[in-house]
Order: sequence, then C-alpha cells, then structure tokens
Amino acid sequence: MTPNRRTLLWLAVAALLAVVVAVQTVSTVSHRSGALAARSGMPTVAPGADVLAGITVVPVRTHRFDYRRSLFGDAWDDDNDALGGHNGCDTRNDVLNRDLVEITHVSTTRCPEAVATGVLHDPYTNATVAFTRGPKIGEAVQIDHIVPLAYAWDMGASAWGYRQRLRFANDPANLLAVAGQGNQDKGDAGPGQWMPPNKSFACQYAIAYISVLRGYALRLDAPSAEVLRRAAATCPTG
Repeated sequence: MTPNRRTLLWLAVAALLAVVVAVQTVSTVSHRSGALAARSGMPTVAPGADVLAGITVVPVRTHRFDYRRSLFGDAWDDDNDALGGHNGCDTRNDVLNRDLVEITHVSTTRCPEAVATGVLHDPYTNATVAFTRGPKIGEAVQIDHIVPLAYAWDMGASAWGYRQRLRFANDPANLLAVAGQGNQDKGDAGPGQWMPPNKSFACQYAIAYISVLRGYALRLDAPSAEVLRRAAATCPTG
C-alpha cells in the first residue's frame, strides 16, 4: 500500500470514528491502529456519560441458526462500500498493512502490495507475533470482526440488504489483526462470554464494540451490556 493511499484510508477511518464517538459523548485520541492504541493513547469517556445510550439492550441473544458466512459476501472482497473499499487491494491486506509493523510486500492478484512479512503486536494477548505469507497464511495472524458476523446476524443484520452486510464485513472500524489463537477462542461470542485476555485493552475493545453497535444500529444482549459498561469504566475520563 502506498503511503498516500494508507494515509487517505486512515484519515477516512479517523473521520468516521470521530463522528461516531461524538454522538455517544465518548472522545478518542486518534490512533494509527487498534493494535497500537495501548501505547499511543486511550479513549476517554465523559464523566457521567452513558456509553450505551441509544443502543437497544435485549435480555438475551437469540440465535437464529440460519447464519452463513456467505450472507456477508466473499471474504475480504474489495468490491464493498466501506472505507477502503474499491482501492484495488483486498480487505485482509488493507488491515494487515494498517496493523502490522516492519512490513515487506509482494504483488498478488488480489493486492499489488500484499503483506509478505511483518510483525503483529497483538492487542488481545499482548504477544508479539511474526507473520510470513505462505501455505498456512491465516493461522498465525487473523483478522477479527470486533462485533462478530454471526453475532451481528442475530442482533439485527439479518434484516439488512446484501450490500449493507458486505459493507459491515469489510468495515475497517470493525476489524483488527490479532493472533490466530485468540480469534479462534473468541469465535462468535459477545462480550458477555469473551473479552480480550489482555486486560489493558478492555477499554479500547469496549469503546470499539460500542461504536460499531451504534453505527450499525445493532442490538446488544444484557450480559454483554454489563461487561461493556465495566470495561468502559476503566477508560480515563475526559
């Protein structure tokens, strides 16, 4: 990814997050990536703010059991309307280019500047993970949907049209490069069942989760609401 294209993508992401956060009276410091947030700053919550204001909380998550990944389009399809879509590079490589450091590139059919090697500072476990493109490309470093697709499906996305679902699946505000095992452990669990083992990332994770729910008008189950409130309470006030 060229410096100009990366800069434009991040300016667009920052602009979107600024709007979302302003609506929920939560302010954030601009970050280069969620993975680096713990080092570069932390979201702040206005004193007395209800971080879940405007989000519909339901007693429990009702599993629809008709979820399929294909309902959200082909994985990492660049032909989407999210920020960074239609830029000539698949979404997975967009996120790897954003979240990894010490990157080298290789040209592929899906991305002229696909990540060949790099280093991930995993926000979920605080581990450092070396990434090398190869036959088992998706195992060491995976791209997590902060709000899982299946969770979103159960909480409102089943009523969306195809283009909206495709946008959601590729929205960089809902994506993080993370260590593969942590992503597998999370699965499609909501915050009531899973939170990042790295406790210092709880604030950032909660604010990102809440921002996506609000931005897409998704519902939230009550056990997860309680966990997110506690996590957001660890954020500094500002």
